[in-house]
Amino acid sequence: MGKSNIFLIGFMGTGKTTVSRSLSELLGYEEIDTDAWIERQQNMSIAEIFENSGEQAFRDMETELLRGLGKERHKIISCGGGMALRQENVKLMQEHGVVTLLTAEPETILARVQGSDERPILNGNMNVSYIRELLAKRISYYQAAGEVVVATDLQSPQEIAEEIEKKLHSDKICFDF
Repeated sequence: MGKSNIFLIGFMGTGKTTVSRSLSELLGYEEIDTDAWIERQQNMSIAEIFENSGEQAFRDMETELLRGLGKERHKIISCGGGMALRQENVKLMQEHGVVTLLTAEPETILARVQGSDERPILNGNMNVSYIRELLAKRISYYQAAGEVVVATDLQSPQEIAEEIEKKLHSDKICFDF
């Protein structure tokens, strides 16, 4: 039996949440946004969790959530931008689904996130050079985790979802539709 969940990973602003919705409609799978799930569980925003408990506590919450997804099937899990930075998280995602890396250029990312104050990592650093620098630190983690890679620049969420579905049908990916 193949993997039946799809984990969307990548830097903030690459379209994980938006693409998750389109992919959910396309495949008829339930979507889970890890950031939204944690916010509901903690009854506070990600920014408040960072402020009150710190980034480490938030990262621990992400890992706990992934552990709980082990028995789930046919879910699309939209992961926070830092989810793939922990090797334990990558292992859990790869055990329970196909990890799909969404990428975008720093300029695209800035255009998508610049109106948001829900990005605690970028607060006070909402510019292309900072995004490029942070992305450079994370890209090797993302690339090591991603089993499928899709560039999201200049594509609609529907086009991206269709590209993901097409790649999941490839012989190299053991996906159970």
